[in-house]
Amino acid sequence: MFGNLGQLTQLLKNAGQLKQNMADMQARLAAARHDGDAGGGQVKATVDGKGELITLKIDPILVKDGDVELLEDLVCAAIRDAVSRSRVAAQQEMQAAMGGMNLPGMMDMLGGGPAAP
Repeated sequence: MFGNLGQLTQLLKNAGQLKQNMADMQARLAAARHDGDAGGGQVKATVDGKGELITLKIDPILVKDGDVELLEDLVCAAIRDAVSRSRVAAQQEMQAAMGGMNLPGMMDMLGGGPAAP
């Protein structure tokens, strides 16, 4: 029940530094770019460190083929891939900002959600 109490106490002692670390982390997340792809690179998505879609590139041959269902699936897969990479990187940023402390649910509280496996 009190397994994380020591970490929480440490967190409170270092609140000022943690606040600065979190602000720095948020800036790095906003500037970060994570790429995902699907269909052997026919669809490429780029998201920022917060998982927001920045760009989406589609090979013109997919549009010419006219297979809308395939195109939709590939777009979703590319975005999922990029977001997954973004979440993993965000979790690593969080651990670095917290000095290695592990407080379960912290990513959820910051809107990042749990990292994909």
